[in-house]
Amino acid sequence: MGTWGITHWIILAVVVLVLFGGRGKISDLMGDVAKGIKSFKKGIADDEPAAAQQPVKTIDTQAGTTVNPAEQTKAG
Repeated sequence: MGTWGITHWIILAVVVLVLFGGRGKISDLMGDVAKGIKSFKKGIADDEPAAAQQPVKTIDTQAGTTVNPAEQTKAG
């Protein structure tokens, strides 16, 4: 149990090859992930002011009428 067998060395070699082989594939992948997160945060920040300006309207059960959600909860 205290010694390393051949399977341990093979697994270690595969991990080292994945992490350090391939001329920076992992660093390129992490850079792409970081760009995606930044883009997502920017998109969320751009959407917030537009959503805050528009009032929320819901359709009542009667056709053609709209009700403010705050008024709807008061009405029951």
